[in-house]
Amino acid sequence: MDLGIKGKRALVCASSKGLGRGCAEALAEAGVDLVLNARGAEALEATATHIRDTYSVDVVTVAADVATDAGRDELIAVAQGVDILVNNAGGPPPGVWSDWDRDDFIKALDANMLAPIALIKALMPGMIDRGWGRVVNITSGSVKAPIPQLGLSNSARAGLTGYVAGTARQVAQFGVNMNNMLPGIHATDRAISLDTGVSKAQGITMDEAKKQREATIPTRRYGTAQEFGAMCAFLCSQHAGFIVGQNIVLDGGAINATI
Repeated sequence: MDLGIKGKRALVCASSKGLGRGCAEALAEAGVDLVLNARGAEALEATATHIRDTYSVDVVTVAADVATDAGRDELIAVAQGVDILVNNAGGPPPGVWSDWDRDDFIKALDANMLAPIALIKALMPGMIDRGWGRVVNITSGSVKAPIPQLGLSNSARAGLTGYVAGTARQVAQFGVNMNNMLPGIHATDRAISLDTGVSKAQGITMDEAKKQREATIPTRRYGTAQEFGAMCAFLCSQHAGFIVGQNIVLDGGAINATI
């Protein structure tokens, strides 16, 4: 399927690896030029080189932490004029309700709610002026079904979801479509981190921890970054113009819900 976005330009955050990289590669395959962002310069440059060599698109990199004012300002300056924004950030650490204090919540909000909102506010006006744009926010399945040990993520990502729900419906009339992608367990570094936590907490091996979590997924496997990226590219395509303010769950059926 021709996604109709060849020659567009996209900013993909946290895109040196994992789900962000999956989104970046899928967009590049569709002919989209990229601004890639991550905190680690070495991994970011390696990903950029691979995408340039594989897909022959223009790739600019910005190694910066978008949760900081300085990092965000640097990224916004480079990304002005993008047609597509993919917001993404690693989740805060797991724990239980008694582990977290105010500073922990502020860090989570900065990374997983306030930074994405700041990028939306900075880059979406240009999309509105041009009459076309796509914003995709990578949140979490915990927005739909909270995960007890991920209370910081539950809180911050739910806040972003509420903001997007209202904003998406205000800007759709200008040809700008905003939606969220809610990943379940995917085979990324985040899954390894969470599997490690299960392994340590229960005194079992990493393989046993993974199998235990796979058993909670109807597909009996973790998702892949490639599958996730394909959905992201579709939501950014010319075919997604009637999809507004939706939360697309990609979890292999793990969340047991009728709607």
